[in-house]
Amino acid sequence: MTKLQAMTEGGKRLGWIKGQLPGLIREGVTPLEIDSFVDKAILSGGDKHSFKTVDHYPFATCINVNAGIVHGLPGSTPFKSGDVVKVDMGLIHQGFHLDTSLTVSVGPPTPAIAQFLAVSQRSLKAAIALASPGNTIYDLGEAMQTVAEAGGYNVIRDLTGHGIGRQLHLEPYIPCYADPRNKKIILAVDQTLAIEAMVSMGDYRLVEDSDGWTLSTQDGSLTAMFEETVYITAQGPQVLTTTN
Repeated sequence: MTKLQAMTEGGKRLGWIKGQLPGLIREGVTPLEIDSFVDKAILSGGDKHSFKTVDHYPFATCINVNAGIVHGLPGSTPFKSGDVVKVDMGLIHQGFHLDTSLTVSVGPPTPAIAQFLAVSQRSLKAAIALASPGNTIYDLGEAMQTVAEAGGYNVIRDLTGHGIGRQLHLEPYIPCYADPRNKKIILAVDQTLAIEAMVSMGDYRLVEDSDGWTLSTQDGSLTAMFEETVYITAQGPQVLTTTN
């Protein structure tokens, strides 16, 4: 089985799991219950947990609520109406890692939150559209930053997307902003990237929580995170972790 075959198959499996989550994340459900669902779904497909390959990380997912953006430990506090929930998840299929995330509102979102989530999704789509041979990592970051800032928001500066394949985190690292240092990092056919749009409604600066894992905005502003694993073909990007 080739890399593309394995990652396409694994991406479909992870995309299916991701597609179940909006119907499961509701008031009264706990992050641990969502993690348990993802954990079992990965294993039932005959795959392995990607995130459990990270030193000392015991969960299948990272789940962050409201100001939390990444690395959140799934806990027992139930979701409440109005929460903004981010679920990041990964699996290993035939030796290859796949990584994806989504953000959902618990209950009907306010107009402000609905707009925020829509812009954050567009930020990711703008970057993916440029994931073609000959373009650069700078182009991806510039696209995410431009869309987010046009909507009145900020992209996170302290975290990045990344290459992915036989390992979860590989070079190149993909910031959400236009970093001139990345103009020389050129994309090529057969690369696989985990492109992540991480956006804040307020300031982009982060602080680590007392659990030693969760990163949240310093000012307590809401965050969103949307991520897809993308394969670069000669014709352009192929999204592997879509829910379609």
